[in-house]
Amino acid sequence: MQTRTSKRDRGNGGGRLRIGDDWNAIAIIALSQSNPLKAVAEFVENCIDAQARDIVVTRGKEHGEHYLAISDDGEGVPRNPDGIPDFRYVATHICDSVKRRLKAEGASSLQGEFGIGLLSFWTVGEELTLSCAGADGKTYQMRMRRNDPGYQVSTRHALFAKRGTELKIKPLLAGLRQMSGEKIQWYLAAELRDRIRQSGAKIRVIDRHARKEYQVEPRVFAGRLLHALPPVSAPYGDVYLELYLAEPQPTHSVALYRSGTRVLANLAELDAFAVAPWNTGYLQGIVDAAFLNLTPGTRLGVIHDERYDALCAALVPVAAHLAGIIEEQRHAEEERASRDVLQAIRRALQEALLALPAEEYDWFDVRARVSSAAPTASRATDADTPTGEALETDRSETEPAQKRFFEFAGPLFTVRVSPAACTVSVSLSRRLSALARDRARHRVEESVTFRWEIIEGGGRLENAEGEIVTFHAPAEPGLVRVRVTATQGEVVCGGEGMLTITDSLLPEAKESLVSRHGLPDYTFERAPGALWRSRYDLERNVIVVNNGHRDFVYASRSRALKLRYLARLFAKELVLRNFPGQPAESLLERMIELSLYTEENLR
Repeated sequence: MQTRTSKRDRGNGGGRLRIGDDWNAIAIIALSQSNPLKAVAEFVENCIDAQARDIVVTRGKEHGEHYLAISDDGEGVPRNPDGIPDFRYVATHICDSVKRRLKAEGASSLQGEFGIGLLSFWTVGEELTLSCAGADGKTYQMRMRRNDPGYQVSTRHALFAKRGTELKIKPLLAGLRQMSGEKIQWYLAAELRDRIRQSGAKIRVIDRHARKEYQVEPRVFAGRLLHALPPVSAPYGDVYLELYLAEPQPTHSVALYRSGTRVLANLAELDAFAVAPWNTGYLQGIVDAAFLNLTPGTRLGVIHDERYDALCAALVPVAAHLAGIIEEQRHAEEERASRDVLQAIRRALQEALLALPAEEYDWFDVRARVSSAAPTASRATDADTPTGEALETDRSETEPAQKRFFEFAGPLFTVRVSPAACTVSVSLSRRLSALARDRARHRVEESVTFRWEIIEGGGRLENAEGEIVTFHAPAEPGLVRVRVTATQGEVVCGGEGMLTITDSLLPEAKESLVSRHGLPDYTFERAPGALWRSRYDLERNVIVVNNGHRDFVYASRSRALKLRYLARLFAKELVLRNFPGQPAESLLERMIELSLYTEENLR
């Protein structure tokens, strides 16, 4: 008894690891692949390793069972000394891939190394049949079933032996019967992008359910290819970079590859790269490190060993270089966005002025500039001239004699009344203008007829068939709605205006108390914690916006919200300058008015 104990003790001192249950180990390996599309990619990659030039992936249904077949014209399964495909070696040397030995002998174009690729059919279907021709002209096949430790090799009747290998899996698992050919194409295009490019293999996906055929083309990235990146070299080999700078999108990512095959769709999934610039959404492309060690089961992960650590260290200078490029891109985007916002607000304000009485908003110096020969006459008629008409006059004076092609007006698209809202004293008159525009907001002047009518309220219209009419107010106060209908051929458009008839008007100053300016620009001044949102710099004709204010931060979540916020700040500052000395309630009324007509045209 003591002897047995001592032997057991000596045995407990150390030894060599062994697999206690071979079949249980095989089942664990077979089920370790969690992504069936990855399994399909591995089957296709085996074809590329076999030097195939034409690979066909077929999805279909026969005898009531869904199947997936992959055929190629490659070298096929290695043969035994008798010239017969050595299926026995394939089935009995799991985890002992012949490719590992070939790679050790110098074959660099092979990807597989674990000898477990075929087992991943367990995550795709119930039965795998692998067929290949022998040297004797006969076709041999090996059959394996899911959850079955056995395999069978037999001959298959065929009219003639085909070059290459055919793999068929059927029936497919219940959850994979909706796996479309298009989805397989997309996955292979990204997963095997560089392997397809380097090998020149032609891959087709035939979906017999959808009756469609897809050509697998290597994925093309959007954006600008970044040149002159710092060279990336590690003690274990070089790292290949192909990076593109694009508009920031949450879906943009840099993928990690090994020897042309994708390992991770997003490099930022790794903790070391879950930082800028890799997770900013500005970059697309690939980082290919052939020396990485992968997790054998899924080949979707990287072993965090000294090779991975070498990759992280090698990419540090690249990250710093990319951060500088992205910062320049952001600065350019901010400048472009500021210009776009300013243009949008200016366009909206100018459109608002077409709908508002010119004499009430005389601070906006966007109406016609008269010639130096008759300044007095211009001032005398300025208050009675519709804003839209004056704007068009100004445009005609400053535009070149020869219009460019895109400046000519297209077909009639819309018509507006200018001003769209105004106040008229009882028994007085007011001129109204019809502004006919095409889709690009160009003034339409040819072959357009107009018809004016009062659809609500009293008064009368003079020259009701003209582009410009005179409205004569009734003797009693009230609201009057007028409508103009513009017709050009078969196109008919309508617009309405609202006139408020009152029995008294506040006396208006002959000249504004502030100097007349054009529409101002805007700039930012960061003052977090300060209560002011904006202020007007009279000398520079600039509206200063506090981009540190909590309201600006809140509005910056979306472009539309930011535009509306800035437009309201413009309205606030312009109303304060245009109506000095007015009571608070009057200023608020004016701000609501200007904001309403501005935001209608804000886009």
